[in-house]
Amino acid sequence: MTDDAIVALAKEGNPDAWRVLYRQHGGRLVVWLQTRPTGDTMASPEDIAGEAWFVAAQKIADFEGSTSDFAGWLFGIARRLSLTARRTSDRRATSPGDVTELLGAVEGPHVDVLANDWVRSQLSSLPPRERSVIGLVYGLGIDYATAAEILGISRVSLRVARHRGLKRLRDLVTAPRLEVVREREPRSEPGSAAAS
Repeated sequence: MTDDAIVALAKEGNPDAWRVLYRQHGGRLVVWLQTRPTGDTMASPEDIAGEAWFVAAQKIADFEGSTSDFAGWLFGIARRLSLTARRTSDRRATSPGDVTELLGAVEGPHVDVLANDWVRSQLSSLPPRERSVIGLVYGLGIDYATAAEILGISRVSLRVARHRGLKRLRDLVTAPRLEVVREREPRSEPGSAAAS
């Protein structure tokens, strides 16, 4: 089945074609949305991804292209929905607090990997555009043209943001780390104490 055939079948409402599209793009979409905080505790990345798939299903008749083009189109929908959620949160200007304070912590399936936390902390220090570019190109393996379409920027702007982001990360990783050295009282030589 060619890419164009998958999209054509999805336009006809074929559930197998939608399953193929979801397997190709669903996981990457949620991972990417996790790097784009909305500021709204009620709009999780999974919710935004679900809404993006819903909009894509409604508007698939207007779409023309292959499954890789579909990725750019889908991620663009998700980006706009994420921005809308952020604007809604900013307008609402509420800070609901931590839900675990009210409900208590709930154990769930999670993986404690220090390396992932370190990578996230390094990426979070980047400006939003650079973080998005690095996440799309290197984290999700999306090509430059599709990533530029997703972010609504030109390929040149994408490459500039990529270059700047990689330089900032390189500077963070290679920055000298300062060690705190405690000053100790100099030890006296065994013979020097007797001489005084």
